[in-house]
Formats: sequence, structure tokens, C-alpha cells
Amino acid sequence: METSELLKKVRKIEIKTRGLSNQIFSGEYHSAFKGRGMAFSEVREYMPGDPIRSIDWNVTARLNHPYVKVFEEEREITMMLIIDVSASENFGSKKMLKRELITEVSAVLAFSAVQNNDKIGVILFSDHVEKFIPPKKGKTHILRIIRELIDFEPIGKGTNLQEALRFFNNVTKKRSIAFLISDMLDEAYEKPLRIAKQRHDLVALLTKDVAEDDLPDLGLVPMQDFETGKTFWLDTSSREVRANYRKNRQQKLSETTELLRKSGIDFVELYTNQNYVQPLMKLFKMRGSRK
Repeated sequence: METSELLKKVRKIEIKTRGLSNQIFSGEYHSAFKGRGMAFSEVREYMPGDPIRSIDWNVTARLNHPYVKVFEEEREITMMLIIDVSASENFGSKKMLKRELITEVSAVLAFSAVQNNDKIGVILFSDHVEKFIPPKKGKTHILRIIRELIDFEPIGKGTNLQEALRFFNNVTKKRSIAFLISDMLDEAYEKPLRIAKQRHDLVALLTKDVAEDDLPDLGLVPMQDFETGKTFWLDTSSREVRANYRKNRQQKLSETTELLRKSGIDFVELYTNQNYVQPLMKLFKMRGSRK
């Protein structure tokens, strides 16, 4: 992509997602994703209604007047975006591709985090880890992330969630907020998923497109698997073929969501033809109400 075109796309996404973050998400993000605990801030004079346990007895004795300790949330934390850049994310039948949806959602999350002075890091993966961007703060860092998401060309085509989660678990030592953004079309990743959940505050954002749920009746058509590159012919006029496709698709989706529930991982489904603001807000509010 030409540099001028890339910069225009980055600027367009920045304007849209930064505005959403400023107007909608920043407060919800703060309440939904807490810091590591409470840290001592200062002492002040005791006021009626202050809990007795907060009295600083040393200062009180020294000044001969009651003083209390004031604590503030130790806010600074790290957000990690674990982003699927496999070939299946290049699909989209309506408003946008899944990859474009991922770019916008990632930008919204990153701008929300930077407003809370949090660091943001990124892991891009396909059938292997394609790129690691270490956590940093600031707008310049976020714009670099957006540029990468727009212009990055992965080497791999497939999806290896196990490898991505293992890399995340190895490279991120301190507890972090982590968003796994993927259609999760993979197998055998349960163990590293559970480990990631135990060590971090892990949330899954499932990218979807309505055209993936059902086969249209188009007769005999060539179909290509984005991730393997294989082409095969399918008789979509067959009710049995369409029914089996839908059954297998629903079974896979059910297995994925059931695994997330059993693992205690919050998740939300994001469709390419729907506004992602409402489901994200619902997720944030649900988490905020539990704190």
C-alpha cells in the first residue's frame, strides 16, 4: 500500500475510533478493567463517617489529632491484544471484512487504554506468531499499531491458537488485561487458554460474518478454504448439504462458546454487518457491575 494511502486510512480510523473511545468507552473501560489493587496515596484529617480502621495511629499520635490513610487504585496496567491475522479474517459479505472489524475494535480498545495511562502490546498470529509489539504507552504507539493492522501481510494462512496463547503466556509475566480477537476456527487450544485465564484477565472477542452461518442455494459451485487454499466443488442446491453445513457450523460455534464459559472467560460476538459499539458496551457494563 502506498504511504499516502496508508496514512489516510490510519487517520480515518483514528478519528472514528478515538471519538468513540472519548465519548463512550473510556469510563466503561476503567470500571470494567480494574488495576492491580489499592496503593497508599496520602493522609488527611479524620472526618465524621471515616472508618476507624483507616486511622493512621502513628500520625494521629504525633500530631495529637486524628488522621486517616487515603488509598487510591493502583491503576497502571498492561493491555495485550492477541489478534488473529489468518486468512479466514479476510472474509466479509456485508459492511466490512472481519480484518477491518478487528482493526477498528483494536483501535477503540487501545485508545480507551491509553486514556487510563495503560500500556498496550500486540501479538499478531496466524498458524504461528507473526509479530510481537511490546507494550508501550502513548498515541504514537497506538498509531503504529493501527498502521500494522491495516498494512501487515501475514506469511501464514492458517490459525494456531495454541501457539499464540503459549507465546502470550511466556512473554507476558505480569498480570494483564488480554483481548483474544479471533474467529477461533481451530482445535486443541484448551490447555493454554486455561493457563492464560488463570494468569491474566482474558476476554474473547469472536469475529463473525452472517454468510458463514448458512450456505445459499447457488447450485454446483467451487468453494475455496481461505486457510488451506484448497478448492472443491459443492452442490449447494442439495438441502442435505446445506443442512449438514449449518449443523457442523453450529456445533463448532457451540463447542467454542461452551469452552469459554467453562474456562470462566467473558466473551462477545462481533458481526461484520452490525455495530460493534453495543456488544462491547454490554460486555463492559456487565463486567463493571461485578466489581
